[in-house]
Amino acid sequence: MADAAKAKGNAAFAAGKYEEAIRHFTEAINLAPDNHVLYSNRSAAYASLQQYDEALTDAQKTVDLKPDWSKGYSRLGAAHVGLRHYDDAVSAYKKGLEIDPNNEALKSGLKDAESAASRYRGPPPGAASPFGDAFSGPEMWAKLTADPSTRGYLQQPDFVRMMQDLQKNPGNLSMYLKDQRVMHAIGVLLNVKIMTPNSGEDADAPDVQPSPSSDRKRPAEAEPPKEKEQPAPEPEPEPEPMEVTVEEREARGRKEQAQKEKEAGNVAYKKKDFETAIQHYTKAIELDDEDISFLTNRAAVYLEMGKYDECVKDCDKAVERGRELRSDFKMIARALTRKGTALVKMAKCSKDYEPAIETFQKALTEHRNPDTLKKLNDAEKAKKELEQQEYFDPKVADEEREKGNEYFKEQKYPEAVKHYTEAIKRNPNDPKAYSNRAACYTKLGAMPEALKDAEKCIELDPTFSKGYSRKGAIQFFMKEYDKALETYQEGLKHEPQNQELIDGVRRCVEQINKASRGDLTPEELKERQAKAMQDPEIQNILTDPVMRQVLIDFQENPKAAQEHARNPLVMNKIQKLVSAGIVQIK
Repeated sequence: MADAAKAKGNAAFAAGKYEEAIRHFTEAINLAPDNHVLYSNRSAAYASLQQYDEALTDAQKTVDLKPDWSKGYSRLGAAHVGLRHYDDAVSAYKKGLEIDPNNEALKSGLKDAESAASRYRGPPPGAASPFGDAFSGPEMWAKLTADPSTRGYLQQPDFVRMMQDLQKNPGNLSMYLKDQRVMHAIGVLLNVKIMTPNSGEDADAPDVQPSPSSDRKRPAEAEPPKEKEQPAPEPEPEPEPMEVTVEEREARGRKEQAQKEKEAGNVAYKKKDFETAIQHYTKAIELDDEDISFLTNRAAVYLEMGKYDECVKDCDKAVERGRELRSDFKMIARALTRKGTALVKMAKCSKDYEPAIETFQKALTEHRNPDTLKKLNDAEKAKKELEQQEYFDPKVADEEREKGNEYFKEQKYPEAVKHYTEAIKRNPNDPKAYSNRAACYTKLGAMPEALKDAEKCIELDPTFSKGYSRKGAIQFFMKEYDKALETYQEGLKHEPQNQELIDGVRRCVEQINKASRGDLTPEELKERQAKAMQDPEIQNILTDPVMRQVLIDFQENPKAAQEHARNPLVMNKIQKLVSAGIVQIK
């Protein structure tokens, strides 16, 4: 329930519906009051509405719940900046950087807070520039985002660049006064109604400077009529601002039309009308080349149509253009992931997967997305499987196995292992190669490797008696006589007259009976018990309360012992303990 409310809050926040987002986040908090992320999200929503006291309360709660979460300090710093508590903001950002020294958002926030603090402490209040305060810190972006009339400007890269420059250098304002969007933004930031920009820099100053501090709190009653009366007649005779405005209006119109084309393309894509979708996305690209989502969407259509070369080309263009525009790293990652998917579809041999794998890896460096990681793992797995298929050659495998046999006869076991390994690579389904390599490993004393090969041999062919004799011999050599006995007996089910398996059973029984009779030397008994105690199965038997009672009954209660002796499962466990030298039956 809390996750659902959180998701609704995130959606409302992304749509700029901050009051609705606050309601959903509050609902989620009521359901999960200890979730620090919910307080962080609500703090951001409050800040977007310039309700900085509430934003500060939620940010502080976030930090209290999760002191080691750097993002909480980012929220705390932004709230302090909104309240003009610049020193507190600096402290919050520094605390966050102690936790995450490479966090770019914290670094940027600290820089803005320090700059604002310096300006705030510097000149006297009467001489302070209202524009410097207006452009300071994240408060500026929050105000522009909250106001519907300026929210759309934030989607325009040239406007964002101008505002970023004004944040760093408020003195550069004169360079942008002819841009109507900048003048509109200044009006929003200072709560001053500026209908149109004046043509000259000298004419702009009187409109803003008379009472900057009071204008930010409430509009002056006498000033707005003058502002409306004075600038209204002046813009018309000036041709230059009108020319700029027309160009901007045309550019804005193209962007809006491009978005409409994208939406139409999305509708067509969902209907599987790919040709129509291509037409709409292509038109959107022609209208606006500063939004790479048009390219990635068209690439997705090409991918569905099986036109993988075109998909790759669009993705490459999106990555190149995205880097020029410094687009969101998630968009770059999306384009790279889509390209990698197309390359996987085009792969016909194991080497064809290499560029796809490299592309997925690049995408993960941009943004670590679980879907991209899964695609990378799948591509690596497919490449490995294809490599095995391409290397598969039963004829060469038989030749390598025969070479291994020759070296084995000459007691050159390392060389034999080398040829048996090559035989397995050439034909991984041949149980004989695993059986022969297991014999080599046994000679070399590499018992774990030998046991693994013997088990693989049986897995490939459960009826191959040689696999059981190999495995039993290895277990016998490792003094696991009860396990060896089980292996030999399992092999006899498939070939009852196999003399090698019969002899193996006899040897195991002799060793087990030797332990039962107490014929082991103290050293042998100690060694066998120590080895048995490392066996998880023996450990489970000894720690089982039922079996512990059974052992006590065998010592102290003959009648109960007779009942236990009729239970095959109990006697099987008793036999394992006897074989291990843990208990003796007299």
